[in-house]
Amino acid sequence: MTTRAPGDTLRIGIAGFGKIARDQHVPAIAGCERTTLAAVADPAGGLDGTPSFASLDDMLREADIDAVAVCTPPQIRHDVALAALAAGKHVLLEKPPGATLGEVDILSRTAERAGLTLFATWHSRHAPGVEPARAWIAGRKLRAVRVTWKEDVRRWHPGQAWIFEPGGLGVFDPGINAFSILTRILPAPLRVTEATFRTPENRTAPIAADVRFAAADGVVVDAALDFRQEGPQTWEIDVEADDGRLVLSAGGAELAIDGGAISLPPEGEYADIYTRFADLVATGQSDVDPTPFGLVADAFLMARTETVDAFHDPAEAGKR
Repeated sequence: MTTRAPGDTLRIGIAGFGKIARDQHVPAIAGCERTTLAAVADPAGGLDGTPSFASLDDMLREADIDAVAVCTPPQIRHDVALAALAAGKHVLLEKPPGATLGEVDILSRTAERAGLTLFATWHSRHAPGVEPARAWIAGRKLRAVRVTWKEDVRRWHPGQAWIFEPGGLGVFDPGINAFSILTRILPAPLRVTEATFRTPENRTAPIAADVRFAAADGVVVDAALDFRQEGPQTWEIDVEADDGRLVLSAGGAELAIDGGAISLPPEGEYADIYTRFADLVATGQSDVDPTPFGLVADAFLMARTETVDAFHDPAEAGKR
């Protein structure tokens, strides 16, 4: 393992080069003065102008990298991250940090024993409206919280059948973003009290879900999640307090208080993530918060399941 000084550039290899890696990780790494993209590993192909490898093993063996950003489907993140740690590399995990809570615990313990940084990212916590929302909520008496998180899976995950397989989370792949915000802005811990899943007859994971949480301070939180929304997409958290109302929308990029829009800086979720990663590596720390993932796991434990019509994605047929 190479020790990095605070001013050193962190050389990163991306494992798994799909949509999220191309759309978010590549530009964020390029835009951060303290990171550089040094390699890509994916059997389906890499990035022009960047050393690219057909396998993780080849990248770990041949590339000049300090860290690995794991952007594979969650079902294989544990094995990829474990191999990177074994090779002496720091690891950044896309959300969710694995397929199970047990996997995350193993990775956390392994990184600690090796003296390496492990960063389980929650990109939605870095949305510009999250911290102002947290500050407004602090000290207020809350009445109710409502989450509406509805998007079109065909638009955001075209042809990605893994998302409906065991470990893929189904609608909780985006829904966990809402839970990551809730666990940041609300002052009291949450527990799942009820859940209803709607699972297509030809899939394993839910395409829609309703979840109710109870906070330790008595506040009830209701979440409605749906992967079938067409037209405008909805990512909203509505907080009602005794003395006002806050609405965090567009996934945390927009904030309104008592109906008035609050001025916010531009979005920079992944840029913040890579700055944070560089800080963690430079100071020899890790950041692994499994709380949002635990809420998803509890929802699966508490859920009543309803079978709904089969779901078909034309983009999957194109991959066969």
